[in-house]
Amino acid sequence: MATSRNKINVPEAREAMDKFKMEAASEVGVNLKQGYNGDLSSREAGSVGGQMVKKMIEAYENGLK
Repeated sequence: MATSRNKINVPEAREAMDKFKMEAASEVGVNLKQGYNGDLSSREAGSVGGQMVKKMIEAYENGLK
């Protein structure tokens, strides 16, 4: 089994990031579950990541107003 190299810079934020990921997956219609999601296609995983980035950029832009 592959190990993840992704590291959260602020360990206390892990729960919030997991929630954020689940919300993004729900918005793009990807059935994401807790834990291992190796059965997702590259397209599905990419759409979740893309939605997360889109929301982060939007939040940053709103903070600049």
